[in-house]
Amino acid sequence: MLHVPPLVSTLTIGLVLAFSLGVVAHRLKLPPLVGYLVAGIAIGFSPSVGADQNIANQLSEVGVILLLFGVGLHFSVKDLLSVRAIAIPGAVLQGLVATPLGMGVGWMLGWSLGAGFIFGLALSVASTVVLLRMLQERRLIDTERGRITVGWLIVQDIAMVMALVLLPAITGLFEGDAPPDLTEMARQCAEVIGKLAIFTFVMFVVGKKLIPMLLHYVAHTGSRELFRLAVLSIALGFAFLAAELFGVSLALGAFFAGMVLSESQLSQQAATESLPLRDAFAVLFFVSVGMLFHPAIMMDEPLAVLATVAIIVVAKSIVAYSIVRAFGYSHDAGLMISASLAQIGEFSFILASLGQSLGVLPQEGRDLILAGAIISILLNPLLFAALDGYFARRERLAAEGVVPEGTDMDAETEEEEATPTREPIVPTTLTDHVVLVGHGRVGKFISKQLRERGTPLYIVEDDADDVADLKSQGIEALVGNAADPEVVQSANLGDARCLLVAIPDAFEGGQVVQQARDINPVLQIIARAHSEEEINHLVKLGANLVVMGEHEIAKAMIGDVEGVRSPTRGDDGAPRPRTSSFA
Repeated sequence: MLHVPPLVSTLTIGLVLAFSLGVVAHRLKLPPLVGYLVAGIAIGFSPSVGADQNIANQLSEVGVILLLFGVGLHFSVKDLLSVRAIAIPGAVLQGLVATPLGMGVGWMLGWSLGAGFIFGLALSVASTVVLLRMLQERRLIDTERGRITVGWLIVQDIAMVMALVLLPAITGLFEGDAPPDLTEMARQCAEVIGKLAIFTFVMFVVGKKLIPMLLHYVAHTGSRELFRLAVLSIALGFAFLAAELFGVSLALGAFFAGMVLSESQLSQQAATESLPLRDAFAVLFFVSVGMLFHPAIMMDEPLAVLATVAIIVVAKSIVAYSIVRAFGYSHDAGLMISASLAQIGEFSFILASLGQSLGVLPQEGRDLILAGAIISILLNPLLFAALDGYFARRERLAAEGVVPEGTDMDAETEEEEATPTREPIVPTTLTDHVVLVGHGRVGKFISKQLRERGTPLYIVEDDADDVADLKSQGIEALVGNAADPEVVQSANLGDARCLLVAIPDAFEGGQVVQQARDINPVLQIIARAHSEEEINHLVKLGANLVVMGEHEIAKAMIGDVEGVRSPTRGDDGAPRPRTSSFA
C-alpha cells in the first residue's frame, strides 16, 4: 500500500478538518478560530488518523512567524500615540491585575511561582485575530472607541513580544529550591537586551532602507509571483536571521520585519499578498494548539477552569471599564472596550508553549489556558449580543421618555454613542452616481479618471487608511466588505448610474453583483475577472459586462495592426528605428 508522507497527511488532515469545523463555527455565528481549535482537539483524540504532532508544531512555528509579521504590518506608531494617554496605562494596569490573579490560581493548584507568573501573563493579553475581526465586522476601527481598543491591543502585543524575549533569560528565578544566581541572570538579561538593541538598530537603520528598496525593485519587475515571494522571504528570512545571528525569537524578528515594512507605500500590497499563506499557517497553529489540549481538565479541575474564565471575562472587563471611565470616557464606551478585551488567543498560546518548552509551566497550566481561550472566545459574541439588547432596550425606553438609572444620557454621549457596539452606516444621498467597489491599483485608476470628468462617485473599500484619505479629498467612501448586504444598501444603487466591481476576487465580486442586481434589475454592472470561468460566473449572476485583463491587452495590441508600417531599412540593410510604429 502506498504510504502517505507524514508532512502531507498532517497538512491535509489539519486543513480539511479545520475548514470543516470552521464553516460549522461560522454558521453558528462563532469565530472560525473556535472551529480550528476544536479540529485540533478532535485530531488529538484520534492519533491514528495520521497527523504528526511534531510536524504540526513545526508548521505552527511558520504560522507564528507570519502572524507576528502581520501584526507588525498593521502596527501604527501614529495611531498608538493618538490614544497613548489611555492605551498605555490601561494595558499595563490590566496586566498588573490579571497576572497576580493568575498567580493566585497557580498557587492554589500548587504550582511554582514561575508557572503562576506565565499563566497570569497569558490571561492578560487579548487575541489580536479575534479582536480585529470583531472591530472590522462592527465597523468600529475608525471610531474613537476602536482606536483606543487597537492602541490597547498594540501595547499588550509589544509587552508580550518583550516577554517572549526575556522569559528564557529569567527562568532561573523559577527553577529549583536553591536561590538563583542573580549575577548570572543579570548577565544573561543584559546579553539578551544587548542583542535585542543591536538587532533593533540593524532593523531600523539597515532594514528600513533595504526592505522597502527590495520590494520596490521587485514591484517594478511587474511579476506578482516574485513580489509575493519577496514578501514571504522578508518575513521568514528576517525571522531566521534574528534567531541565528542575534539569539532573539523568530516571532520578534518577524514582528520587526513587518513593522519596518509597514512604513512603505507597498505595505498594503504586501499584507494582501501574504494573507493566504499567513491564514493557512495560522490555522495550523491553532490546530496544533488544539492537539495539545486535554478536555479532561474540565472534569478534573472545574473550579480552576471557572476561575480562569472569571479572570479573563469578569476581572479584566471590570479593570478595563474602570480605567475607561476614570479617563472621562462614557459608560457606553467603557462597556464596548471591556467586552472587546474579554478574551484571550494566539499570544496566550505562544506563551504557554514557551513556558512548557522551558520546563516551567505544567501541562495542566496549558490546558487551563486553552480551556479559558475556547470558552472566552465562545462567550465574546454573546457579550456583544447582550450589549446590543441592552442598548436597544435603553433607546426604546428613552423614546418613551424613561431614562434607565445609571445611564449617561447627556447630549454629547447620545450623539457619540448612539449604537455603541456597531457603527451605523449612513446611506449616501448621491443620485446618478457611479458606485466603485474596490480601490486598489485598478480602482485608483478608475476613480482618478471619473473625478477628472466630474462624475459623482461613491467608493467602497476595506482599507481604512485609503478611505480616510478619500474622505479628506471630499469623496464619499465607506470602509467595509461590499458583500455585506448593509454595505450594498448604503450605496443607493436604485438611483445609481453604474456599478463598477474592481475587486480581484471573483467570488466576493459575484456576491456584490448578485445583490446589486436584486436591488436594481436595470442597473449597468461592470466587473473584472481573471479567467473565462470567472467571466461566466459573473455574467450568470447579473453583470452586463465583464472585463478580463488579458483580453483587453490583446485587443489593444491588435486593434491598429493594419495601420502598422513596415520599418524602412538603411544602406546596410538594418531596420531604422521610428519614434512611432503607427500611422
